[in-house]
Amino acid sequence: MTFSLTVPASATPGSYTGEVIVSLSNGQTLHRSWHARAMGRSVLIVNPFASGVTQERIRLVREALPGDPAVRLTERPGHATELAREAVADGTGVLYVFSGDGGFNEVLNGVDGSMPIGFIPGGGTSVLPRALGFPRDPVQAARRMGRGAIRRISLGRLNGRRFGFCAGVGFDAELVRRVDARGRKPDGRRPGDLAFAWSAASLVAARRGRYETAIEIEGLGRAAFALVANCDPYSYAGRVPLHVAPLARFELGLDVVAPRSVRARNIPRLAVSLVSGRGQVGNPSVLYGHDLDRILLRCDQPLPLQLDGEDLGDITEALVESERDAVTVLV
Repeated sequence: MTFSLTVPASATPGSYTGEVIVSLSNGQTLHRSWHARAMGRSVLIVNPFASGVTQERIRLVREALPGDPAVRLTERPGHATELAREAVADGTGVLYVFSGDGGFNEVLNGVDGSMPIGFIPGGGTSVLPRALGFPRDPVQAARRMGRGAIRRISLGRLNGRRFGFCAGVGFDAELVRRVDARGRKPDGRRPGDLAFAWSAASLVAARRGRYETAIEIEGLGRAAFALVANCDPYSYAGRVPLHVAPLARFELGLDVVAPRSVRARNIPRLAVSLVSGRGQVGNPSVLYGHDLDRILLRCDQPLPLQLDGEDLGDITEALVESERDAVTVLV
C-alpha cells in the first residue's frame, strides 16, 4: 500500500485542502480529501534535561530539520504541554519535539491533532519514535523527517490523560517509581537501562516472585496487574524490543495484557514471551483484550500508575479509552 499527498498549486500559508491518494496492493485506488495547515512555520520543543540532549545535538538537530524551526526549551514539568498549546494557538504548521518519552507525553496532551508532530529521540529509551520506525540517532531521525511523510495514529487516554504507547497499573508502574526513587544524575538526567534492570530484579526478589490478584478488569476478570499497549513494542531494554502485546497497532484500539497471578515459576516464560514476541494470546493464565475502545479497571487497593514511563501516583480506578485517528505524526 502506498500513499501520495497532493497540495494545490494555489496553496498559501494558512489552511488549505488537498487530496490523499492511497494505492492498494490489489490495484484499487482510494481518494480522500484532507484539510490541514500548510507546513510552513515550525517549532522545535526541546527538553534540555533529557538523557540524550546536549547543546551540540540541539544545534545539529535544528540544522537537520526543514524550515529553520524556532526553538523552545522546557523549564519545568508540564511546560511542554503549555508550549504545545501555544504552538496550536499560534497556527504552527509543524511541531517537532526533541525529548524523552515524558516530554512526548506532555506534548500529546497539548495538541489538537491539527498539525503534524515529529518525535525526535532524546531520552534514554525514546520508545515512541523508535516504535514509529525512527533510528535512535536524533540527527538521523531529524533528517528523515525532512521527507514530510505522515501517518495518522490513535492514542490512549486514562482518566482523561493521553498516552502514546503504554499505560501500566501495578508491576511496571512500581518499577518506574523505584527507578525514579534512585534520583537523577548531577546533570538532571534519569538513570539508564542498567538501573532499570537492577530495579526490576530487586522488585521481583522483594516479592519472592509472587503477585496475587489485585485488579478487576470489567468484562475480562481478575488480574495481578495490567499492561495497556497502544503499539508494539511496549518498551525496550537497551536495543531489545519488549513485546507485551504483539498484536497492538497504532492504527487500532488498545490491547490489555493482565496475568491472573504470578509465581516464580511463571517468570521465565513471561520473560521469554517479552523478547520473542510470541504474545499471550491463548495463555490461560493471562487475560488478553485486543483492539478495545474502553477498558475499566478497579483496584482492590491503591496501586501505582504509569503512562509512557512516567509515574502518575496511585489510583483505585482507571477508565482507559482509545482515541482513534487522533494525531498526525511524521514518519
